[in-house]
Amino acid sequence: MKKTALFATLVASALAALPSAALAETVLITGANSGIGLEFTKQYIAKGWTIIVTHRRPETPKSLADLAAKYDKLRIEKLDVTSEDQVHALAAKLANMPIDVLINNAGVYNDRKSCKPEDDLCVGDWSTSGFGKLDYKLWETIYTVNVKGNLLVAESFYPNVKASKLKKIVSISSSTGSLTGSPTETPGSIFYRSSKAALNKAMRIVSASTKADGVTVVMLNPGPTLTEHQMYLKDAKGMLKTDFTVGNMIRTIDKVTIEDTGKFLRYDGVPEAW
Repeated sequence: MKKTALFATLVASALAALPSAALAETVLITGANSGIGLEFTKQYIAKGWTIIVTHRRPETPKSLADLAAKYDKLRIEKLDVTSEDQVHALAAKLANMPIDVLINNAGVYNDRKSCKPEDDLCVGDWSTSGFGKLDYKLWETIYTVNVKGNLLVAESFYPNVKASKLKKIVSISSSTGSLTGSPTETPGSIFYRSSKAALNKAMRIVSASTKADGVTVVMLNPGPTLTEHQMYLKDAKGMLKTDFTVGNMIRTIDKVTIEDTGKFLRYDGVPEAW
């Protein structure tokens, strides 16, 4: 009896000494203050996970602050995914925290310089990424966030992912980045669409680089999701509700294994054309 009690005491002491993240599944979500990122946050809260979310606004967005006031497993960090200094600093801060699922969600799709940072309903300007009116400063912004940001975050937090139980890296892509999915192309959105094609290729190479470590890397197409930015399309045919597409993506993330690494998948796990 004394030996049993001693063993129980030793086990309890060992568990208490472990970081809390080691006792629960942990997800890191970039660009989590609105849209798909915010919905990922809400649904992972419902699953009971430990959640680290990032945003790049000067102050903590109300959407995240309100959630953090209710859930003690939600940790909010300010992060510009294009800043090597900021990403490396946060990686150092979280150095001893295993991250089971890393979701590269932060992205830019059009010109939002006329939008106030807190105005999620602002549509932005699509005209400056159409041929004949291309704004190459916007090109730099979109590629830096959508491609460099994904690579920088994935590489910097790779030790955390590799140290975890689930070992998964997810990049939110788009069917508009497919080279073979449409028999013909439509005009417009050159920067965004080509950045997603570049992202797919980059992360596919990452998957080849990390497979030996047992890390699963996938790109997910959320489909035409009706986020705050797209509310002007609420009456358009085929638009998907954010909770629907995110719920499906979480189920797909749960299901993928190392055998799926390098794949480009629709929100529900159906393979997408490259």
